[in-house]
Amino acid sequence: MSDEQAIANCIYAYAAGMDLGDFDGVGELLGHCDVTFAGSEGVHRGASALSALYGATTRRYDDGTPKTKHVTTNVAITVDGNCGNAASYFTVFQAVPGMLALQPIIAGRYDDTFVCHEGTWRFATRHVTVDLVGDLSAHLTFDLKQ
Repeated sequence: MSDEQAIANCIYAYAAGMDLGDFDGVGELLGHCDVTFAGSEGVHRGASALSALYGATTRRYDDGTPKTKHVTTNVAITVDGNCGNAASYFTVFQAVPGMLALQPIIAGRYDDTFVCHEGTWRFATRHVTVDLVGDLSAHLTFDLKQ
C-alpha cells in the first residue's frame, strides 16, 4: 500500500469510527495527535481525553450511533519521508427517524499532519475548521457558536 493510501485510510477510519459511535476507537486513532478547532482555544490530546471529548459532545441513539455519515472529499495528500500532510473537506449527513429527515448538518475542512512511526502512519495534528452549519440539534450536546 502506498503512503498516500495509508494516510487516506487514517482519515477514513476517523469518519467510520464517528459514524459507529466508537469514540474509544476514535480516541485511539487520534491518541498521539494534537486536535484543535478554529475559533476555539486549547489543544486536545491523548486517547482518553479525545474519547471523552467526542463522547460528551456527540449524541448517540439506542443503537449506539449518532445516526450520521461523515463524508470526506477533496483529499489532497503530500508525503516527504516519514512526514505527511493532508487537506480535506468533510460533510456530515444525519437522519434520525421521527426527529430529523436526512440532511447535511455541518461541513468544513480538516488540515492534518501525519508521521510514520515504526512503519505505521498516524495522525500528528488535526485542525478542524467549520465552514457551514445546519441543524445540529439532533447531533451535538452543545450549541455550536459560529
